[in-house]
Amino acid sequence: MKTLGLLGEPGHYGLATDLYELTMAAAYFEAGMQEVSATFNMFVRHLPRGRGYLLTAGLEQAVEYLQGLRFDGPSIDYLRALPHFAAVSAGFWEYLRDFRFTGDVEAIPEGTVAFANEPLVQVRGPLIEAQMVETFLLATINHQTLIATKAARVVDAAAGKGVIEFGARRAHGFDAAVYGARAAVIGGCVGTSNVLAGQSFGIPVYGTAAHSFTMAFEHEREAFHAFHRAFPDHSIMLVDTYDTLEGTRRAAELGPSLRGVRLDSGDLIALSREARRILDEAGLPQAIIVASGDLNEEAVERATREAAPIDLYGVGTEMITSKDAPALGGVYKLVAVDAGGKHRPVRKLSPEKATYPDAKQLFRERGTDGRFAGDTLALQSEPLTGEPLLTPILAGGRLVAPLPALPEIQVRARAERDGLPFGVRRLHDPEPYPVRISGRIQELMAQMHPQD
Repeated sequence: MKTLGLLGEPGHYGLATDLYELTMAAAYFEAGMQEVSATFNMFVRHLPRGRGYLLTAGLEQAVEYLQGLRFDGPSIDYLRALPHFAAVSAGFWEYLRDFRFTGDVEAIPEGTVAFANEPLVQVRGPLIEAQMVETFLLATINHQTLIATKAARVVDAAAGKGVIEFGARRAHGFDAAVYGARAAVIGGCVGTSNVLAGQSFGIPVYGTAAHSFTMAFEHEREAFHAFHRAFPDHSIMLVDTYDTLEGTRRAAELGPSLRGVRLDSGDLIALSREARRILDEAGLPQAIIVASGDLNEEAVERATREAAPIDLYGVGTEMITSKDAPALGGVYKLVAVDAGGKHRPVRKLSPEKATYPDAKQLFRERGTDGRFAGDTLALQSEPLTGEPLLTPILAGGRLVAPLPALPEIQVRARAERDGLPFGVRRLHDPEPYPVRISGRIQELMAQMHPQD
């Protein structure tokens, strides 16, 4: 399903970038570098605070963008009117009119765990094309990977209880809400409150009613009965508008068809115990308890540790913004240039921002217990043991094979998280995961000099 409608028609995709990608493209063109090929790696230098791993997401939207990338007439007219391009030749605009992405892409599949300095995506193709896609790839994969990783932490803290993504109203724009909901489901959430995400990606949608619904009626009991009449099989009552326990008693009066109650404030652990008691005494053991209200993995973990009788958690702001670590510092770096029949590995030498040269493959080993034991970052040509993680996605701009559906990505993500060593997966002070640099890469780096 096409999901980039928030960007408009594919002809507008070319403007979904930073200006400097286009100024570089024009400068490459004017320098006669249309036949130069290049390889770029996208990776994260450092894991976000408190994270032992990343859970990759966003590849489907990145591929959709690459395959739809165009510059329509209005987009080219806009660029030509910018003063930056005043000296650019007419040939460049003709080049953009026919622009298509024709490169090769390899990537770690969505729902795979990854670590610092590992290529999440590797792009190889004409230099102008491979350079121009940097901004969108970073924006898309950084964001969804960040949210998927946060969601996985909350889901782990829930220890088997369901987690719903509730964050649309607190997301950084509605596109972030939609794609964040997708990422949260990859991270293990059972559904979302976001209806557009539900329709776009086939995600189960959840929702009850707001406090305003209760307050719109003169009496709380009247509000509950009105909602129940409208949704006799789906009534989960928000009971904390006035008095949480009294609200629970009034909800229980609806009888066996009551689906459950939602607690949205106060001491959720203590209140859930009292609510459970009230529901059970009313002969409603099947009625569930949903908890929400500024939850995060620490709050959910505490409820789990204290055996709170909460069946579902609705997590909003903290998840959709990854509030404790709100940005993923993914970068996109040139690692090789092919020009005039010569292959030239390149690397950046800036302090604390040095890169590893040349096209790569990533190999993952498992221990005797079946869990991941370590990764090795190698040159693409190295025949190492272990599972190669960088998988061909596009060849010549065309899909090598259909991308997996979201349910398949969810299954992979669960298996990947289960494959992590316990210390790497834990919420607090996770152990570092071993990522080794192959001998061939180290030899290549030793042979390279700054002028290279």
